[in-house]
Amino acid sequence: MITKKLEAAINDQITAEFWSSNLYLQMAFYLEKEGWDGFAHWMYKQAEEEREHALDMAHYLIKRGGEAKVAMIDVVPSGWGSVLEVFEHVYQHECHVSELVNTVVDSAAAENDKATQDFFWKYVREQVEEEATAAGIVDRLKKAGENGLFYVDAQLAQR
Repeated sequence: MITKKLEAAINDQITAEFWSSNLYLQMAFYLEKEGWDGFAHWMYKQAEEEREHALDMAHYLIKRGGEAKVAMIDVVPSGWGSVLEVFEHVYQHECHVSELVNTVVDSAAAENDKATQDFFWKYVREQVEEEATAAGIVDRLKKAGENGLFYVDAQLAQR
């Protein structure tokens, strides 16, 4: 059985994951509208991955006797400047999500809930990868410059 305090923390994370999914979906719409189909494809995949995280967390919570809830999801931004600015936002957002996931792990530790700590450690590790991937794309975009955007767009279409 999971504590109410930890149930609330996980539900907050579920909502954050759905918000992240919506953010990446909106970014995909923006990039597709701007003609960057490869970047948009990458974002569509990222949006689905975040949704899967939320569902995985909800299933876990239910298995532990908790009640999964989707709180109101705030509106996400809808416009960006350059492709580089979009991916800089992605990197900043992934760093923020890492902090949120760490908070759930800390809450699980405070509640002495080793199962939840163990479950969320996979997300701690995944966040390291997601931050590194976003940082790598930002770095690639900076190195490619305006003339290399089509190349990077084509690379990300392979995801």
